[in-house]
Amino acid sequence: MVARGALDRLLRPRSVAIVGASDKPGALGASVLSNLERNGFAGAVHLINPKREAIGGRPCIASVADLPEGVDAAVLAIPRAAVVETIRALAGRKVGAAVVFSAGFAEGGAEGAAEQAEIARIAEAAGMVVEGPNCLGCVNYGDRVPLTFVETDAVPPTGHAIGIVSQSGAMAAVLSTMLASRDLGLSFSISTGNEAASGVEDYVDYLVDDEATRVIAMIVEQFRKPQRFLDAARRARAAGKTIVLLHPGTSSAARASAATHTGAMAGDHALMRVKVERAGVILAETLEELGDIAEIALRCPPVPPHGAVVLGESGAFKALTLDLAERLGLALPAIDDKSAPAVRAALPEFVGVSNPLDLTAQGLVDPDLYHRTLTALFDDERFGSIVVGLIQTDAVTSAIKFPPVLRAVREHRPQKPVVVAGLDEGAPVPQDYLDELRALGIPYFPATERALRALARLTDHAGRDAVTADGAPLDVPGLEDCEGVVPEYLAKRLLAPLGIPFPEGRFAATVDEAVAAAQAIGGRVVMKAQAAALSHKSDAGGVALNLEGADAVRAAWEAMHAEVARYDAAIRLDGVLIEAMGAPGTELIVGGRNDPDWGPVLLVGFGGVTAELFQDVRLIAPDLTEDAIAAELRQLRSAGLLDGFRGRPKADIAAVARLIGRLGRVLSAEPTIREIDLNPVIARPDGAVALDALMVLAR
Repeated sequence: MVARGALDRLLRPRSVAIVGASDKPGALGASVLSNLERNGFAGAVHLINPKREAIGGRPCIASVADLPEGVDAAVLAIPRAAVVETIRALAGRKVGAAVVFSAGFAEGGAEGAAEQAEIARIAEAAGMVVEGPNCLGCVNYGDRVPLTFVETDAVPPTGHAIGIVSQSGAMAAVLSTMLASRDLGLSFSISTGNEAASGVEDYVDYLVDDEATRVIAMIVEQFRKPQRFLDAARRARAAGKTIVLLHPGTSSAARASAATHTGAMAGDHALMRVKVERAGVILAETLEELGDIAEIALRCPPVPPHGAVVLGESGAFKALTLDLAERLGLALPAIDDKSAPAVRAALPEFVGVSNPLDLTAQGLVDPDLYHRTLTALFDDERFGSIVVGLIQTDAVTSAIKFPPVLRAVREHRPQKPVVVAGLDEGAPVPQDYLDELRALGIPYFPATERALRALARLTDHAGRDAVTADGAPLDVPGLEDCEGVVPEYLAKRLLAPLGIPFPEGRFAATVDEAVAAAQAIGGRVVMKAQAAALSHKSDAGGVALNLEGADAVRAAWEAMHAEVARYDAAIRLDGVLIEAMGAPGTELIVGGRNDPDWGPVLLVGFGGVTAELFQDVRLIAPDLTEDAIAAELRQLRSAGLLDGFRGRPKADIAAVARLIGRLGRVLSAEPTIREIDLNPVIARPDGAVALDALMVLAR
């Protein structure tokens, strides 16, 4: 973990050295010096170039050895081959931080990776912060300090601002330009590159404590220290700050690209998503969406969880909006004449009250209609946010519609997010209107779809339950004596005392024990082959159902051993598990794993032998409350089966949620459990029972 004081020396330096200083136009060292001078950097600037005595009237020194001790930050505008020795020399002069632009390190092969590891070793030993290598540097907008070769005019923010943290330097520059073009204040833009000796986690942690930063916009291809990031994200949420993340890698091609781009090894995107969202992070799908979410989060009051109202001027737009909102999961609370009398009073008689509202073209002849309607909507607590979709057409039309919208906002100062968006992107809208909207805290987007997508993400974020489940983690007594694959009979023996329900059953090592077990249980029983090497018993003929009587049990024993031997002669059975046959119900799969980087996560869904085929599953955090787990079950595509679809028995969802919650507590307590699989779990009207259990340990 990089100390805050060390990061101050990089991000708020009072002295800077440029290694590889130059006056050649376009040279990296020349661009860094130009940036510092243009932005009025008042600290000491040390230029290092052995071939020049001076550059632009500033004296040059021949080498790092000539630096005074204790310079805050050095920018390395030099080839890769010279970087390691330069870092070593900077450490010897007690330089606090270094920015390394050069590429070709971990992303370039074994030799580059070894050099990057040496940079990290030197930095750690010296307590030095290294940004990069393979980065574009950083910009402190508040103090106007750009340590980057990208031409930058660092405009200090006038209020709360957005901080950018990106592994990709190019995307950091693109995002900075995008946000600045919308008159959004920026606090910092930090490109982390290959992260040899500092990573996104360090910079996010820093920005959480920065007073100017209210929103943190991130572009990350791989979290190298996930737990550190999750801790920082939770701190951000507690501090009332919003983190918006763009994380490529949902496709196999993107994951492969990440490994060559920043030297990252791509991880499981779905697992990452569950973990970061649980910590309070909002995920964006595109760069544009990242900017849109960040803008609303910065300009507007916090978005509540109870949906939006959309004001439009077209019946077709109304239908399109209903379709899009459904796909996005954005609630549009219904209203009508009786439930919204203030809206009814604001509208002409021929305009119906609905959500979305269709004002028709009446606003062109009665511009006050926008003012009256918005005034009625501002105080309606059913709506967490308002989208005003305008057909702008031309400057004349804009001059009719924008003034009454602006007047409504000025007069009433709504305490909920209001977003204005155009339906006809490219229509000429006078800049004065956009400037005033932004000054009033109203984002403007050239397309309504963008507004709805961003609000859907923010509304979902506001509705997430941050409450954690009651109950301490559940240790598994006896697990310390196990290793590798823990077969079903032993897994059930360990888990049953912890409240995970299984059928009545007994393990039998011999055929006589199997007969005795069946007689003790009574009625029809199931026999299942038991061996650590036999994870898919049904594939090997290792399951026999509806056995009744000693002869049936003995016959099944002989047949099962023969079938398993034909399947794989190397498998030696420990014995069999005899269990009572149970009533039918809805088959679910419940499982989980302890990821070595992200920690425990659960999987729930519709299961049995078709689980891998249909993939109707959800990953969920292990610390959800039982009510939150039940809500996750209702998000499954086939959730209707739980409610008795077409005469099927209803499922006891509370019992399923209780079972899942206990499994989450087990995984949280036992990091040595690499995987655990309960498939199927049978959900009945009066409870839930796991028919199978398999554990894989990391030791």
